[in-house]
Amino acid sequence: MKSVKGVMLFSALFLSTNVVMAEDMAVKITPSMGSVKVMHNGKHVTIMRDQNQKATVIPDFAKTSRKCPPFCIQPMQLAPGVETIGEVEMLDYLQQMSKGDKSILVVDSRTPDWVKKGTIPGAVNIPWTNLNPDKGASPIQIGDILENKFGAKRFEDIWNYSDAKTLVLFCNGMWCGQSPNNIKNLLKFGYPAHKIKWYRGGMQNWSNLGLSVAQ
Repeated sequence: MKSVKGVMLFSALFLSTNVVMAEDMAVKITPSMGSVKVMHNGKHVTIMRDQNQKATVIPDFAKTSRKCPPFCIQPMQLAPGVETIGEVEMLDYLQQMSKGDKSILVVDSRTPDWVKKGTIPGAVNIPWTNLNPDKGASPIQIGDILENKFGAKRFEDIWNYSDAKTLVLFCNGMWCGQSPNNIKNLLKFGYPAHKIKWYRGGMQNWSNLGLSVAQ
């Protein structure tokens, strides 16, 4: 998978802003946004689109058909109250995180073998199996994630989500069930739907648009 592009080339442009108004860029993210700087594993990473206008989708996302089940097309609205977002909204959440907003967490719900091929810069990996009791996740393990990763508070057998983070989850795209599985389990645990955002397009759409990835 393509590595993160443009970090060295555009680093000087990020001294005063997280968004580059790069009028000389042929392939922008939006008409007014050339690239975005975010934090990934403690380092600044630039997200931008591939400037090679002859580039094509990588082989991992070139398939048009996968066996269903399990690789079935997901609905646009996954659950009541859970907002489905696109790339521009994802970039906004990433920017807020990079500016120090600790109330947001972008979560890559995929298994580690997929994450190694590349992830959205700024995301943390919490595999769908780690929140799934049917896949061996213990109550202790799940509770640790809810409390130490997501900011929920436990009082005996009751979870308080008033200070819990807004979670922005994704996986491999509209045919992938890993982030939907995480979201459905979080709802079962009582996580507020309005604090869950779903990037349905996932790595499929992210890669199709030539956006940078991090290893």
